[in-house]
Amino acid sequence: MSTSPHAVEARELTKTYPGDVTALAGLSLTVRPGTVFGLLGPNGAGKSTTVKILTTLARPDSGTATVAGHDVLRHPDRVRRAIGVVAQRSGADPVATGRENLLLQGRLYGLRGAGLTSRVDDLLARFALADAAGRPAKSYSGGMQRRLDVALGLVHRPEVLFLDEPTTGLDPEARTAMWQEIGRLAGAEGLTVVLTTHYLEEADHLADRIAIVDRGRVVATGDPDRLKAELRGDAVQVELRETLGEVDARLLATAVGEFAGVREVTLEGRLLSARADDGGAAVPAVLAVLQREGARVATVTVARPSLDDVYLRHAGRRFADADAAPALAGGAR
Repeated sequence: MSTSPHAVEARELTKTYPGDVTALAGLSLTVRPGTVFGLLGPNGAGKSTTVKILTTLARPDSGTATVAGHDVLRHPDRVRRAIGVVAQRSGADPVATGRENLLLQGRLYGLRGAGLTSRVDDLLARFALADAAGRPAKSYSGGMQRRLDVALGLVHRPEVLFLDEPTTGLDPEARTAMWQEIGRLAGAEGLTVVLTTHYLEEADHLADRIAIVDRGRVVATGDPDRLKAELRGDAVQVELRETLGEVDARLLATAVGEFAGVREVTLEGRLLSARADDGGAAVPAVLAVLQREGARVATVTVARPSLDDVYLRHAGRRFADADAAPALAGGAR
């Protein structure tokens, strides 16, 4: 085991792909040992590129990174032996059985004999795959395949486990089961887990600390509850019946922001968002302003701060809007 104070450390990572696509623009982060660290960001924010660099599958244009105390550029072989990786796409051989996949993975890491057999049996039982151990992996359900992928990443007892979008495509029941297992890995076994996700609820539920990534940079980092607590007051959202023109939208947002106790007003499309010291008290005044300005209201909601509100504050846009933007603009990976 490494004596480094950080399980993972990255400093000023940059990466540009052909076509002048900027994936990382000076990304930095640190991960404490024995924790679940969430890289939260929309599609195209740079999460997968970060993981590729940290797992030695890509080289940064500049910057440095260490994993389990080993430099990813100078000692990639040491990094690979210290980590487990569960990519977005399954790495299992679809024709081989679950047991055969695990045995092969162990042999690739130099494990042999009774020790390997015992380890495989333990993992099959732990991930509820023992009854299906003799079946080809291609016959597994989506949830079973994902559990097999995680088991493959754990065969050699890594110090750091990278999970890249581990629950994408899973049904709610399978997702919940995966959340429970990920929480147990860090809590009961002291494994460091680096989790990338674009699910706000997943990051909020699992991560001890998160880094919010936007356009290739970390724009906020910390404990999810603490990040939400920094947003004083309530989140007020008003959905308008129609989209306003640019000038009218700007004037409307300014008018709402003039009410005492209301701040951080944004209007994107038909959704007006604001922070208020007392959301319940602010709503009548906000509605009065909207009515005066001729804006018709469809719905109004008041809620405690969420990670979506944290993202809006630090990135300047709603998470859902950012999630759609790279697909439209050919953004970062």
